Amino acid sequence: MAKRKEKAEIKTDGWKDTFSDLMNLLLCFFVLLYSMSTVDEVKYAELVASLSNSFSIFSGGAQAIGEGTLVSTGATQLNNLDEYISDMGKESKDVEDADDPLKEMREKQHQQMEELYGEMTEQAEIKHLEDDLDVTIDDGYQYVMLSLSGSVLFDSGSAEIRKEAQPILNRVGDILKNYQKNQIKIEGHTDNVPIKTSEYPSNLWLSTARATKVLEYFHDKKNLSLKHLEASGMGDVHPVASNKSAAGRAKNRRVEIKIYGLSEQLGK
Repeated sequence: MAKRKEKAEIKTDGWKDTFSDLMNLLLCFFVLLYSMSTVDEVKYAELVASLSNSFSIFSGGAQAIGEGTLVSTGATQLNNLDEYISDMGKESKDVEDADDPLKEMREKQHQQMEELYGEMTEQAEIKHLEDDLDVTIDDGYQYVMLSLSGSVLFDSGSAEIRKEAQPILNRVGDILKNYQKNQIKIEGHTDNVPIKTSEYPSNLWLSTARATKVLEYFHDKKNLSLKHLEASGMGDVHPVASNKSAAGRAKNRRVEIKIYGLSEQLGK
């Protein structure tokens, strides 16, 4: 007797394979969308240029980042990329300079102070003041400073100008006469050794008196106008050396003459 043929089993879960493939495709699609949403412009340009060169796509050219044709034939894309990036850097610098309207004024100020420093240094040599005068320019290019030793100008605890120091102040005054339109500030400085006398109850009083005496000397002996002269005392708050040694304290006892630039010239 012939056997009955078994009925073939029909599979009904084949849709799962199709669904799984679809999910994978959707995942890849969304990953691609995300990566494109955060694309770096320069890297994107390099990628497009590379693809164009390798697969001859975008052969007709297209408009891209910025102005001008960036994506063109692959043969010329990489050659133009460096020039494009350089132009971007140049434009960025131009924008930065445009956002800093004070840059030109600062450059003029630097140039003016450097010229003033050169003139002061030259005049100090001509007047044979190299051993008595230190000429410096501040880091902010605000002024040129002439520093005189306090021990040369004054006796200890006194604000009276020594007779031996008058020739030095005369030569310094001759230099300053050429800059009477500049603001000139005279500052007195001391060491940190306390002083308390009937005339000067503190170092602040002594330093102020010394600066004032120098200012009066320039006005009386060299006819410098008081309009642009200013005197102040700083006491021992701005030492230039350690007060722990006699040599350091001697450096801290000083008179500084600060010659500022002409502000009206900076605006031109």
